[in-house]
Amino acid sequence: MLKKLDKSNFIDEINANITLVDFYADWCGPCKMIAPIIEEIANERTDITVGKVNVDNDAEIAIKYGVSSIPTLIVFKDGKETDRVVGFRQKGDILAML
Repeated sequence: MLKKLDKSNFIDEINANITLVDFYADWCGPCKMIAPIIEEIANERTDITVGKVNVDNDAEIAIKYGVSSIPTLIVFKDGKETDRVVGFRQKGDILAML
């Protein structure tokens, strides 16, 4: 299940086992292209948390994690960043990060 992440739940969610976070904006073309892939992963991988952060609504989270281009995908394990990619990626590339 895909989770909407914001300042009220972000820290709790990334401190869960493994979390894939998609930093995006509604106006971003590549973000729209990757969105169905992220949703598919969220539906298939019930062993991880998959969430999205809208950088327009929660800029402080994006700034804290150094997100300057979108889409940015960050993998967190037990609250620590373990991998990051910027830009559109195929499903296989994203799964390899996990």
